[in-house]
Amino acid sequence: MNAIRYFDFGSSRSLLLLIARIALVVLFIIFGYPKLLGFQGTVQYMASSGAPVPMLSAIIAIIMEVPAAILIVLGFFTRPLAVIFIFYTLGTAVIGHHYWDMSGDAVVPNMINFYKNISIAGGFLLLAIAGPGSLSLDRR
Repeated sequence: MNAIRYFDFGSSRSLLLLIARIALVVLFIIFGYPKLLGFQGTVQYMASSGAPVPMLSAIIAIIMEVPAAILIVLGFFTRPLAVIFIFYTLGTAVIGHHYWDMSGDAVVPNMINFYKNISIAGGFLLLAIAGPGSLSLDRR
């Protein structure tokens, strides 16, 4: 408890916010890039998962998971993008991980992914409130 009080977060705040931005979106970039490269497969996956308008869903997923995630890393339009990511992440939780409609071996991994998305949305809410810090294009 005392260690937290003595650590000067103020002097490290911008670096910590940059690290947090990277950590928050690295998952999106890692899984979004293959969606971009295999677009037709992404559309087919969207159709099989029950996503509405699979072609549009694939386009939205790729935009959010690659260029929008990179903009978060760069700290450009950070607050509005963080708010959009909240809705995107909650939407993918409900559409892609509806564990309450599943049975058997599908329930637990989808429940984990559903609540993982809820947690990520919480991270984006914090980013929207805190902002990107001074190591960002927004602050330049």
